[in-house]
Amino acid sequence: MKMTLPESVNIVEVGARDGLQNEPKVSLETKVALVNSLSQTGLRYIETGAFVSPKRVPQMADSDKVFQNIQRKPGIIYSALTPNVRGLEAAIEAKADEVAVFASASESFSQNNIHCSIAESLARFEPVIALAKQHNIKVRGYLSCVADCPYEGATSPKMVADIAKAMYDMGCYQISLGDTIGSGTPLRIATMIEAVATQLSLSDLAVHFHDTYGQALANIYQALTMGINTIDSSVAGLGGCPYAPGASGNVATEDVIYLCHGLSIDTGINLSKLIHTAKAICKTLNKAPQSKVTLSLK
Repeated sequence: MKMTLPESVNIVEVGARDGLQNEPKVSLETKVALVNSLSQTGLRYIETGAFVSPKRVPQMADSDKVFQNIQRKPGIIYSALTPNVRGLEAAIEAKADEVAVFASASESFSQNNIHCSIAESLARFEPVIALAKQHNIKVRGYLSCVADCPYEGATSPKMVADIAKAMYDMGCYQISLGDTIGSGTPLRIATMIEAVATQLSLSDLAVHFHDTYGQALANIYQALTMGINTIDSSVAGLGGCPYAPGASGNVATEDVIYLCHGLSIDTGINLSKLIHTAKAICKTLNKAPQSKVTLSLK
């Protein structure tokens, strides 16, 4: 596959959802303040909450109030994770700009995460996507375990490609390819992307890397050289996956921006403001940033 670099990238900021859902307890005020601060950095896409079972993810139980209280800025998409019709209806009421659904490329992970098979999870999306279409709401698709599964080991690139295509055909406008346990390395990621690219356009793909083994930036660079220009990341490296033992946080948005700026790729994001936001949320949570850039730049 031809190596190239995009002139610009789209950053999908997942810290307010994927990041905070792993914290023991976060106040409504903290969530609102984080989204408002992120809105001042130049980010154009902020995943703001999730309308999921409060029993399974209690940290997201007040997502409706988050949407009600944030100061929305024109030109920014404020999205929500919605696993079913009930969640989508709540997202519509909260006036989410976009929604996302999620599936796994691993049967075992699907069973452990959402307690159903891959086929059953896809079937659940059909009414969600149909209702979203009625309301002119775009649906993004997350696909997890694209490199490895914590229960099964290596994931078949063909399996990733087939499920990504199925999600796209159902109506997901973009598929975010997630290395859930962060064990992928550039060559393996390249092989996986090549497989998916036989079925979908690179413009329909995004990457979502965790940094468990310190490979996230290397994997992002690999994806960039192959033409992918949408990257999921989390401010300060917040997050992880409660259903993937040992998985550490998402790649830090600040580190991704520093990489892209160093490659002369336009992000539209003010790194200084982003670092300020990262330090503020970490101070509130009483934890150190996972971002190398934020720790290095005073």
